[in-house]
Amino acid sequence: MTYCPAIRAVPVGLKGAGIHFSVCHKRFTDFFFRFMNIGTGLPGSSLQICARLQPHTNTMKHQLIIRNAQVITLDRTIGDFSRADLLIEDDRIAAVGPDLEAPGAEEIDADGMIAIPGLIDTHRHVWQGQIRGITTDATLLEYMQTMHGTIGEDHGPSIGAIYRPQDVYIGNLVGTLEALSAGITTILDWSHIMNTPENADAAIRALKESGTRAVFGYGFSQTHGHLLDDARRVRSQYFTSGSGLITMALAIRGPEMSSMDDVRQEITLARELGIPITLHAIGGGPVQPVLLLHQEGLLGPDLNFAHANGLTDEELDLIAGTGGSISITPEVEMQMGIGLPVTGRAIAHGLRPSLGADVVTAVSGDLFAQMRMALQTERALQNDRLLKQGQMPQKLSLTTRDALEWATINGAKALGLENRVGTLTPGKQADLVLIRTSDLNLSPVNNPVGQVVQHAHPGNVDSVFVAGKAVKRNGKLVQVDWNRVRQQAVASRDYLFSQLEVAAVS
Repeated sequence: MTYCPAIRAVPVGLKGAGIHFSVCHKRFTDFFFRFMNIGTGLPGSSLQICARLQPHTNTMKHQLIIRNAQVITLDRTIGDFSRADLLIEDDRIAAVGPDLEAPGAEEIDADGMIAIPGLIDTHRHVWQGQIRGITTDATLLEYMQTMHGTIGEDHGPSIGAIYRPQDVYIGNLVGTLEALSAGITTILDWSHIMNTPENADAAIRALKESGTRAVFGYGFSQTHGHLLDDARRVRSQYFTSGSGLITMALAIRGPEMSSMDDVRQEITLARELGIPITLHAIGGGPVQPVLLLHQEGLLGPDLNFAHANGLTDEELDLIAGTGGSISITPEVEMQMGIGLPVTGRAIAHGLRPSLGADVVTAVSGDLFAQMRMALQTERALQNDRLLKQGQMPQKLSLTTRDALEWATINGAKALGLENRVGTLTPGKQADLVLIRTSDLNLSPVNNPVGQVVQHAHPGNVDSVFVAGKAVKRNGKLVQVDWNRVRQQAVASRDYLFSQLEVAAVS
């Protein structure tokens, strides 16, 4: 079957509106049977129909068809396909199904590949790309001291405080290219490096040049205080429409890292600007961040909470009840002493977890690792509770499909992008990844979803598309001069280390 829900969106009685139907089955006599049942939302029996709203002009759309892939749509109304084609028109998915007709379309043969929705990282400090690995053995306190110099009486020097615009630019470019190469097509850039207004400009420039889809989280520098006016400037200068590949959020410090007066002012600003809000909320200490926000009447569906490890059951209920979301960064959380990932507790309280890599200064920058880490940790916790009761686990409550949803559609929902991306649904933006299954670690394929989550890694990512445009093909990033980028990254790294008298090892 071919699924093209655009036909269901055509108002009955639209006469002369330029609706075009293409029937892809040899038996035209089945057409009206399928058409009369289109409103049910169920794919028709054997008929394959594509329906498109055609503009009154003769403007031609660019068509790309990806053929013969194993397709994991993650759209529960469509399901998966053992072999199917994906038809892309300009920046959108037009149809999904076997043996699509698309005369004149550019073709990519994806035989031996698995197609999945682009992965979505909902929490990452992208600006740290060129200083990866420097906190692989650090606790949270040590990380904060190194990056922000905010611990103890003597703040001391910190790397974040000396970032120049060119350092922000190359950090963001390297970090975003790494994410794209690993199949991450959307990223929440939690950019708390606004030492100057020019730093914000540099971060946005890098995001745009990379070709990614991103939510730029304008963050308040730990060393330079409030930058409310500059956040307004950035909104008006770069994000007037709110519908481009790069959109804006406000990355606020939150009740655990600033006064409630500041929190109130920052949330008020975000809502004035009409942009979502993201904040760290660890919990487990003297401050109950979500409860404080509730008491101030500040909770809402525009809030995304990173980590949430120590939040109380009441606080998780409050987030769920007000439509908020959470972002879990399991690898960083377990290394740095933030706590065990809140995955299972969040689900039990009605929340849909999303995933982030957080910082490549400490951990891997791909979501395959984060999916495995989150899934297996929660499985271990649940199994351990049964084992302590003298019982052997009979069935796992969480599946690999759950984990893949955390890294795709749940991420889209957390960022307010679920109507654009997150599933391979016709009508959505064409953000997708082709995973090569001929590689040793994935061949032969016996369980596509399970193997993507448990076996795949960035090296298996053959192709990546953002809004229908290829950013990676045949295992290599498209139109990226990596030697130039790497040289800039090394030069920036060397400058930063020299200022702190840290020796670099190339």
